[in-house]
Amino acid sequence: MRFLNDSKPSYDLTYDDVFMVPNRSAVGSRQGVDLSSQDGTGTTIPLVVANMTAIAGRRMAETVARRGGLVVIPQDIPIDVVTEVISWVKRRHLVLDTPIVLNPHNTVADAMALLPKRAHGAGVVVEDGRPVGVVTESDLSGVDRFTQLSEVMSRDLLVLDAGIDPRDAFNRLEDAHRKLAPAVDADGRLAGILTRKGALRATLYTPATDAAGRLRIAAAVGINGDVAGKAKQLLDAGVDTLVIDTAHGHQESMISAIKAVRALDPRVPIVAGNVVAAAGVRDLVEAGADIVKVGVGPGAMCTTRMMTGVGRPQFSAVLECAAEARRLGKHVWADGGVRHPRDVAMALAAGASNVMIGSWFAGTHESPGDLQVSADGRLYKESFGMASARAVRNRTSEESGYDRARKALFEEGISTSRMFLDPARPGVEDLIDSIIAGVRSSCTYAGAASLEEFHDKAVVGVQSASGYAEGKPLHSSWS
Repeated sequence: MRFLNDSKPSYDLTYDDVFMVPNRSAVGSRQGVDLSSQDGTGTTIPLVVANMTAIAGRRMAETVARRGGLVVIPQDIPIDVVTEVISWVKRRHLVLDTPIVLNPHNTVADAMALLPKRAHGAGVVVEDGRPVGVVTESDLSGVDRFTQLSEVMSRDLLVLDAGIDPRDAFNRLEDAHRKLAPAVDADGRLAGILTRKGALRATLYTPATDAAGRLRIAAAVGINGDVAGKAKQLLDAGVDTLVIDTAHGHQESMISAIKAVRALDPRVPIVAGNVVAAAGVRDLVEAGADIVKVGVGPGAMCTTRMMTGVGRPQFSAVLECAAEARRLGKHVWADGGVRHPRDVAMALAAGASNVMIGSWFAGTHESPGDLQVSADGRLYKESFGMASARAVRNRTSEESGYDRARKALFEEGISTSRMFLDPARPGVEDLIDSIIAGVRSSCTYAGAASLEEFHDKAVVGVQSASGYAEGKPLHSSWS
């Protein structure tokens, strides 16, 4: 990446401060751009879901990996639960979504509690493992909540073969005017569910898979306690990437933790952070990190900069850290501060191999929280920062009352925030579509057919606040 007219400013920059200039391009199609990362994580799109309790769960992990990204399970989750989640994700189908399974004697209330867990809003009713009906939110509207599903389910089923080609599945659903259909194995037992849009996406994305062809998943550990012991348990469970995570990554405890994990000789990438300067990258790489996480304070749930004054504008942080990591033959993840697809593109232009997203994905059907309704009827989920009093309370649940009270005094994050679902993009896949479309277009504007070429060819300029505002669309007339 180079600055327009080689006019690198003497001050640090956020994503809002920069823009990209188009180059002469021979890339004929967005789909011709290879978005796979070369950092060893196996992502085929450069997106990683941050290890935040309100965002990164099993449903998110399954869905994002199926589209080529990676989810990091938080360090606050008990190890036996994380082990089970890893195993569960590894057993998921590469094309079919995991269905919500109900039986004919379940009630409307049972179904209404489960359907919001999936963006497609449908459940499959089964008997002896075989689909006999489908219920959707529209089937349950205005129906007494104690009514059994056998009375309201749709019995007119289109059933797909589990091994069907996604393009053929799309055509069958399109011809039958169906949004979704259950898929069955050779014995006629339910194997999954496939939506029309899911079938289309299966032709556009490549899943992030391990050597055995199973979906990938990452998990995090902190820097306190038996770091090596927990890391070994995660490695034994089959985790594909290990993230050693703390807010202030450039400290002795982090360096010791990296060395302890590296001594296990893991066959997966070690990610460590967070830092914002080249010196931090050097020390973490020297300790044994393969990837360094960059970002202090840019996250939507983070109050670190306002509380402490510590942090750095994210574009400049990524640019400096990525340059140092490249010099050392390693990589960086840009962690935080992205609010639009353009921000993801700018992070990649600055040299990040993957971009971490947190709060942006909190307001989706796939995040772990329960769907709630505001007074004005808008759907939302609660999110919170991982250094907030709420997160600290969860993290220290087994400590003494005094120690918990003492640590609760030192919070640097928002304990509760309403993340509203976008009615046009209520699922994480909808947001991924938007982000990846933007990134692919950015690459074609730069004349780049891969992420490596994108970083090499990107030409970036600095703009005023008015310049940034000029680029925003108008959703209504200005008159």
